[in-house]
Amino acid sequence: MAALTNPVFPIQVLLALITFTLLARWFVAPRLAGLPLETALQPLLAFHALRYIGLVFLAPGVPSPDLPQSFAAPAGIGTAIAGVLALLSITALRARWPFAIPLVWVMNVEGLADFANAFVQGATSAVPTQLGAAYYVPIVIVPAGIVTHVMMFGMLLRRRG
Repeated sequence: MAALTNPVFPIQVLLALITFTLLARWFVAPRLAGLPLETALQPLLAFHALRYIGLVFLAPGVPSPDLPQSFAAPAGIGTAIAGVLALLSITALRARWPFAIPLVWVMNVEGLADFANAFVQGATSAVPTQLGAAYYVPIVIVPAGIVTHVMMFGMLLRRRG
């Protein structure tokens, strides 16, 4: 429960969520609003294409050696899968493949589930104190990713082609 006894980590996550939400609302959403769905989704997916960064949890010497593999393996692999799905989704959207939008749904569900799993594991253990140099992932990458996932779900639910 180290994450709950030291308020720095949750405060950083909360501030990042607020910051990325406001930035998305002020700068990103207005520029995507008038675009066709297939075009508007691509910049948001591009952010997720960088999720290979989550493999840092499996890199020797980056997180603490005490970081449980039960956290590191699913977090690293799950986020890399989301990155590959994001690249495939962008490719499918650009090529106008008929399964492009369903693929975006798959990526969005898998990517958000990956974040939720890591959050639940991290919030109920000492994971934040064991992240080492990978500490920036949950306080920068994850909040930005959550905001873009919410944006994509909103677009997918509100817009049709």
